[in-house]
Amino acid sequence: MIEVEIYYIDRKSGEKKKEIVAGEKFLRWIYDTKPGISLLEAIVKRKVFSSLYGKLQDFSSSSKKISSFVKELEIDMKEAKREAIDEYRNFNDFFARELKPEARPICQTENCLIAPADGRVLAYERIDIHQVIQVKGFHYSLEDVFQNKEWAQSYQGGTCIVVRLCPADYHRFHFPDSGMPKAARKIGGEYYSVNPIGLHKIEKVYCINKREITKFLSNHFEEIAIVEVGATCVGTIIQTYIPEKEVHKGQEKGYFKFGGSTVILFLKKDQVKIDEDIIQNTKAGLETRVLMGEAIGRK
Repeated sequence: MIEVEIYYIDRKSGEKKKEIVAGEKFLRWIYDTKPGISLLEAIVKRKVFSSLYGKLQDFSSSSKKISSFVKELEIDMKEAKREAIDEYRNFNDFFARELKPEARPICQTENCLIAPADGRVLAYERIDIHQVIQVKGFHYSLEDVFQNKEWAQSYQGGTCIVVRLCPADYHRFHFPDSGMPKAARKIGGEYYSVNPIGLHKIEKVYCINKREITKFLSNHFEEIAIVEVGATCVGTIIQTYIPEKEVHKGQEKGYFKFGGSTVILFLKKDQVKIDEDIIQNTKAGLETRVLMGEAIGRK
């Protein structure tokens, strides 16, 4: 089986913790056995599988698994606007739950860049757009992500911030600064897992998975490329913002339906200095657990 132990740094406590992986046995089987890989390539990576699975989470019967999901993944329901499990119509309704505003305070310092989502963060400064790091030993080209050579070139020497959302996380994503968003561009693709178990086996996941890309004209950090990446069982990425309309820092941009997923920010050269703890953890091969709204960098 895959020998990938997933650890991260809890930013609040500074502790190194082992991640609770939803469906870990299935993930390890499908990415490291011949029968599993055959099933992955034939069915699991395809849109039809994730779309069908996603639709099943819309049935009222899917609400029966919410309680065990909350318990197994240690989800704090006191943060949710609807705390009681029986208030959710189905699993997708629960999965895309909204939180109380006070659960995610937004850093109001003018020059701070905030985390756009709850998740585990890796950050890379002075990136080479031809060899952006996916995981150790695996790289990808920004041109392949954007499918636009000229746009990719403008981020040479810039910063890449990867926020990986686990199934246990709050699955709405937000704007990292105030500014003006353009319309999201949708790029079709596969549905490989974005969990490190999958990232260590499949090259260029962020280039071949389904994704949506938004040009965001930030008030403090110039142009930011915001990329939402779909993954196994993420049948839908929902954008809830209005293009070409001013937004404020921390305003909701959209949400994912069921599954682990990723939000990636690309900033241009000399626009942001990422917080040192995140940089040092990244260099050590460890993700940093952050919450939406907290500062992750400064102008």
